[in-house]
Amino acid sequence: MSKADHMLSILWMLKQRRRTAGELADELEISVRSVYRYVDALCASGVPVMADAGYGGGYSLPEHFKETPLFFDAGEQQALVQASTFARGTGYPYVAALDRAIAKLKRYSNPGQVLQMERHEQGIEMLHAPNAALEDNLRELEAGAAGGFTLQMEHSKGNHTAPSQRDVDPYGLVLWKGQWYLVAYCRLRGEIRSFRVDRISGLCRTGTSFERPAGFSAREFLLRSLLPGQDPAAPLIPVVIEASEGVLNELCSHWLFGHTLAERGPGRARFLLEEESLLTYVPYFLLPYGTALQIPEPAVLKQSLSAVALKVAQHYTL
Repeated sequence: MSKADHMLSILWMLKQRRRTAGELADELEISVRSVYRYVDALCASGVPVMADAGYGGGYSLPEHFKETPLFFDAGEQQALVQASTFARGTGYPYVAALDRAIAKLKRYSNPGQVLQMERHEQGIEMLHAPNAALEDNLRELEAGAAGGFTLQMEHSKGNHTAPSQRDVDPYGLVLWKGQWYLVAYCRLRGEIRSFRVDRISGLCRTGTSFERPAGFSAREFLLRSLLPGQDPAAPLIPVVIEASEGVLNELCSHWLFGHTLAERGPGRARFLLEEESLLTYVPYFLLPYGTALQIPEPAVLKQSLSAVALKVAQHYTL
């Protein structure tokens, strides 16, 4: 058996009852000196092994520690506390449970480990956009996706329109650019659609269940619905942008440009975009970069940018 196997064996044996070093050595068929070494290693990893000398003594574990089935190394502890930082402020519906889990992790750790975890917690912070109180709806939607039950939903398309009522099979939730989206099979329309969760005004269970398609990814569905070029018949136009590496890095990290990147070279990047996007939101996205970039091609994008800039200038002309 390896060192790790012996340590785990000792841990599980001590979770059952108190044992002496001799008893542990006999059961594991190792030397008492090896038992001392493995117990020291357990203590160093954060397991609070108690040692009592004299008659009736031996090794034991605190009662509260016997309730926890796992212990984590320093890297795993760091990952857990920092992952909780990313969840806060997004509307994630299980923050209270997350707080309890982190508190439990710290309770079962030694003071040095707790101090290290708190330092890592302070090392990463997030800025989140203000989020509406979506916890109840997110909790119910996640439960529906996990449990496979159909929900009756009231949803508005925005623009102060009256909400419509429909039954949906929730396939999954996706957080994108600070907004939560539900990807679901809409029984009213007979197709898979995406819905903004902040526009859902009512949810209730219908008593009907469903089976999600095998291998279905809500994230991939939403991504495909956002990206251009999903119609094989739609032509894609090459867009060449020349700029500093910093500007190109920003463009390539954007959800649209990053997924349509065809070629990247020093100070130059080539993308493949639909013509419709070149005439709508792409010019508005590129306009804030001003003269920090050049667009050798296509001419239609330069013309669109010029028209947008002129429109903005006219708007603010006294």
